[in-house]
Amino acid sequence: MCGILAVLGIADHSQAKRSRIIELSRRLRHRGPDWSGLYYHQDNYLAHQRLAIVDPASGDQPLYNEDKTVVVTVNGEIYNHKELREKLKSHVFRTGSDCEVIAHLYEEYGEEFVNMLDGMFSFVLLDTRDNSFIAARDAIGITPLYMGWGLDGSTWFASEMKALSDDCEQFTTFLPGHIYSSKNGGLRRWYNPPWYTEQIPSAPYEPLVLRRAFEKAVVKRLMTDVPFGVLLSGGLDSSLVASVASRYLADSAAAQWGNQLHTFCVGLKGSPDLKAAREVADYLGTRHHEFHFEVQEGIDALEEVIYHVETYDVTTIRASTPMFLMSRKIKSLGVKMVISGEGSDEIFGGYLYFHKAPNKEELHEETCRKIKALHLYDCLRANKSTSAWGVEARVPFLDKEFINVAMGIDPEWKMIKPDLKRIEKWILRNAFDDEEKPYLPKHILYRQKEQFSDGVGYSWIDGLKDHANQQVTDAMLANASFVYPENTPTTKEGYYYRSIFERFFPKNAARSTVPGGPSVACSTAKAVDWDAAWSKNLDPSGRAALGVHVAAYDDEANEATAINGSATKE
Repeated sequence: MCGILAVLGIADHSQAKRSRIIELSRRLRHRGPDWSGLYYHQDNYLAHQRLAIVDPASGDQPLYNEDKTVVVTVNGEIYNHKELREKLKSHVFRTGSDCEVIAHLYEEYGEEFVNMLDGMFSFVLLDTRDNSFIAARDAIGITPLYMGWGLDGSTWFASEMKALSDDCEQFTTFLPGHIYSSKNGGLRRWYNPPWYTEQIPSAPYEPLVLRRAFEKAVVKRLMTDVPFGVLLSGGLDSSLVASVASRYLADSAAAQWGNQLHTFCVGLKGSPDLKAAREVADYLGTRHHEFHFEVQEGIDALEEVIYHVETYDVTTIRASTPMFLMSRKIKSLGVKMVISGEGSDEIFGGYLYFHKAPNKEELHEETCRKIKALHLYDCLRANKSTSAWGVEARVPFLDKEFINVAMGIDPEWKMIKPDLKRIEKWILRNAFDDEEKPYLPKHILYRQKEQFSDGVGYSWIDGLKDHANQQVTDAMLANASFVYPENTPTTKEGYYYRSIFERFFPKNAARSTVPGGPSVACSTAKAVDWDAAWSKNLDPSGRAALGVHVAAYDDEANEATAINGSATKE
């Protein structure tokens, strides 16, 4: 991942202002420690902090067209850049960077080229010929992007809120799948897949079609010129990523770093994830790296985690902390890119609360809502927890083509039906249930869903709650609605995270970038209505799915729990 900052239409042209923009861009250097770039034209600045993954030698940014009249600063990866170059034979490329195609595509097709990009990206493009600009974000919001406005009439874009929050009067999250055009004024959606309308699909379930679509998505993400690995929790999603990557590694560009896949796992000693991940790694023959952390180490990192992840959402912080700690260890090994399993639960209805989905229509609508919100939760966590240490996370389940295949299937096949032995994500499990050439051991392929914040060790969440109870008094929580009238925290844990967040990001605009509302086991607020008992057990942990999770909270714990939040991963 890289870090981008763009300030357009600025009124102050002094050296002091240039120095200020350099200073703000430096706040993003953790995202891109390999090189810094700054472009200035008239009243516009484009800044870039680079993490070199593809073409490390010559792909420094900003990037240009042939005569440097079109300038672009990009955070992301364009997996189909070679195919796109074939459509741009008349253009001269200066680098081997996958992102350079953006400048040339704009020159060739104008603003309507964004849908041609297959990848994850946030970018700002300046056309110096008329001083116009566009900004765009990938379909799902895998890469972060914020937009702000200065009192001098300037427009700002940044990969993280910390680069613009102090200097903008107002700012907000840039919506995924959207493009902003200074010529046309305002945002418009460029990503318009069939599932976005939430109409119920009817395509038949074809296991091999689903399997091949996912394999293709993983292979795309083996595009790298630097060492990489797979985040392996031992759950279904990450295990499938590791299995497919291991199968196709030898025939990919990534093979330059060896034919043995590296896998990484983090957890408290004795946690469910560590045991399962070790078993999967042994089965696949990967070079496995197991990292342990103590509850106190995680608690000590909380302030840094909240600063980097830029949220006060309870579930996101619970899951971000071990991922943050693991990413530091991964970077110390010289690894700069990892492939991860985010997105599967949203697409296939994998969270345990989907056991209570009343019918296929409501299940499908909930999966649509969950995918649309990924940029606020799992994508934000996976990107910022790893980028904090200069590591890039890629997510094959959120491949545009794969999503279209998976979300086009009649949702009846996603319904959880114990009488037919169909557990959560059965259609994905079944697609990879190959007797001749097994992808995974059967008991791993059919392992019950564990949310990441649970799987690293149940005592992690319990330890966080205990710590928060020591920091936040009953009186503080009783007055929470007066201190925090917007998105009021309802638990001491939520209050504690909110107080840390507010120290780093005190403006109203900052707190408005974080969603809220009731949740159980990572559901949306609407799905809480699926079970009357859940309204008394509003906790985003999977163990809150009473009667579903094999390690569900007991009644005594239920009475003590009520937390805002949403979304995490297996």
